[in-house]
Amino acid sequence: VLPHRLRGKNGLLTLSVVAVLTGCTLGFTLRGTQLSTQIYFSFPGELLMRMLKMLILPLITSRNMVPSNLVEATFQQYKTDLIPILKVPTKTIQPNFVYVVPDDSDPKGRTVYLELTPPPEVIYKTSPGSSQQMNVLGIVIFSATMGLLLGRMGERGAPLISVCQCINECVMKIINAAVWYFPFGIIFLVAGKILDMQDPSTLGKKLGWYGITVLTGLFVHGLLLLPLFYFILTRKNPFRYIRGLLQAMVIALATSSSSATLPITMKCLLENCHVDRQIARFVLPVGATINMDGTALYEAVAAIFIAQVNDYELDFGQLVTISITATAASIGAAGIPQAGLVTMVIVLTSVGLPPDDITLIVAIDWILDRFRTMINVLGDALAAGIIAHLCRKDFPLSGAGKVNMFDSTTAKRSKQQLKGDRAVGPGPVLPPAAADRPSDRPPAAGCSWPTR
Repeated sequence: VLPHRLRGKNGLLTLSVVAVLTGCTLGFTLRGTQLSTQIYFSFPGELLMRMLKMLILPLITSRNMVPSNLVEATFQQYKTDLIPILKVPTKTIQPNFVYVVPDDSDPKGRTVYLELTPPPEVIYKTSPGSSQQMNVLGIVIFSATMGLLLGRMGERGAPLISVCQCINECVMKIINAAVWYFPFGIIFLVAGKILDMQDPSTLGKKLGWYGITVLTGLFVHGLLLLPLFYFILTRKNPFRYIRGLLQAMVIALATSSSSATLPITMKCLLENCHVDRQIARFVLPVGATINMDGTALYEAVAAIFIAQVNDYELDFGQLVTISITATAASIGAAGIPQAGLVTMVIVLTSVGLPPDDITLIVAIDWILDRFRTMINVLGDALAAGIIAHLCRKDFPLSGAGKVNMFDSTTAKRSKQQLKGDRAVGPGPVLPPAAADRPSDRPPAAGCSWPTR
């Protein structure tokens, strides 16, 4: 049982940082010993990777929700191979080039005839086949389509929706329990990876550039793209709106959990940004669950980094697959610290990259996780502000009965109406209608009016 001080919200962070430092120390210490049983040394880390792979399928969808033949068609990934066919032409008989080579015995030089052989012609022939990797992108698209159709079925789709919700809740509980095994597995994953490295200094430089790339992408997305979308749709100053969210962003940086930051974000929207209470209560919980734009950006960059480390060249189709899979997989990421490592396995598997290389980014994932959580929270809050602007005519008053100061036009109009009501004053008190007088209405069955 963990001590009470390690079971807090920062306990997992503390254990992860200690595990990374311990793994690095252990790896560099044992690097010169030439271990003969290195594969057994990395076995606890291998258990962690197998645990993450185990959670891929139930995290995306349930295997028993459709017939077996449809499951086989969904999980099998088909591809088209290009088979090269070489056509080697024969050598030309006649000489094509004439060279004069200097010769010591002949002052005029010696004539040499060369025969030109054309390069072989390569013709590609298409051949249908299947990939050895799991069709993760097909699973994601199929699951999203099933979810949309189940939502349109109404009462008939309710039982299957309940089953999927129960499975999702069980998987989240498994993830919450598996996350606490991360520190122990990370020690041996990092140490084993250091023992396998040929040149740790080169990899360290690449890892530094990877961190700079992720942070640059997050800041461009959070400080340029998201405010630009907010300005285009609302015609308001986005940075004035973001200034009211500083407390929520600081909490997101400290906790690395969008779910834990949800109450603070709600408080900032209601008190500082003056967003309608109904809109905030609807948008923020949904955004904390499915709007993980910072996580999607991080996973896409991490997949490309792992491909470059392994000298694996990605074509345009694989880049598109990474983008779509990272976006869809981030929707299923739990709002807990380091949950992106679980969905990272899904992204790497979709393009055939080794999931074991997640160890390379674990060393700095704990700090990148905090910044991408800030972007997730910022995206949720800006989405609530955009919806509040678009629906300002439908929600002129907040849930507490106060004027929604987020929209200046509505606020001025409401203040003018209040001033007009005060100027007119209360109307005359009218006597009750004859039908409302107790003496004129017949008593109900079994009752009688009291005598005066």
